[in-house]
Amino acid sequence: MHACLKDRALDSLHMATSGEIRLAYRRHVAPGFRHHNAWFAGDAESLMLGMEENHERFPRKLVQVHHALEEGDIVAVHSHVRLQADDRGMALAHIFRFEGGLVAELRDLGQPVPGQMQNEHGMF
Repeated sequence: MHACLKDRALDSLHMATSGEIRLAYRRHVAPGFRHHNAWFAGDAESLMLGMEENHERFPRKLVQVHHALEEGDIVAVHSHVRLQADDRGMALAHIFRFEGGLVAELRDLGQPVPGQMQNEHGMF
């Protein structure tokens, strides 16, 4: 039996954002992986190289997970990501689809945190 898929998703995010991108791929990504990030070709290697470039530019990226939900083979993670300690960052939602305990498909959606918000409840 595989570890809780939510734990696997969180581990892969932690590894990827702390610079252990290739290890995260070896440990968590299924053969035939695809993603839906509009900024990269849809294959695993393109996204991996983009993540490595991002880590080189922002090695002190901060990620605070606020929610992680698991239903069947889908895990959704809502987090606050700041590329640098002094920026407002983005609200991100990662949606993982697993096959055999490995990430087969990934979607990520983001919204910048504005300087002033109309919503008194905030984004997190």
